[in-house]
Amino acid sequence: MNTCAATRLDELLQRLRKAGHRLTPQRVAIVRQLLERDDHPSVEQLHTAILAEFPTTSLATVYKTIHLLKQLGEVLELGFGELGSRYDGRHPRPHPHLICTRCGSITDPPCPDDEVDALASRIAKQSGFAVSSHRFDLFGLCPACRARS
Repeated sequence: MNTCAATRLDELLQRLRKAGHRLTPQRVAIVRQLLERDDHPSVEQLHTAILAEFPTTSLATVYKTIHLLKQLGEVLELGFGELGSRYDGRHPRPHPHLICTRCGSITDPPCPDDEVDALASRIAKQSGFAVSSHRFDLFGLCPACRARS
């Protein structure tokens, strides 16, 4: 785990503890997976990832942990309708995503948050629309899928 992820993990676990939530080994493993991964995993992917270490962990436990983190504003949910949801625990505020239409990978482009926030503010100002949140997804083919084409 890199230093940023380790620091975020420590801060997030401390916040959960202060809010009176139990830090079971399974919950810590779920949070750790969410912060270590940069692929924006689904609940099912998180569940599969921790089963080797905690084979009796239920899918419901992962769902409950994600729900708790969403309530605390510590995870960003990317909903894709029938395709389900993916989660970003590294950057839990709105930011751009690159989504491959072939393999389904989701990555964060190198783009400062303030640039997207400035665009949203400019659009709000020009349109008179009161923006409360935003989501900026770019769809196409990732480099690996392009290379296979």
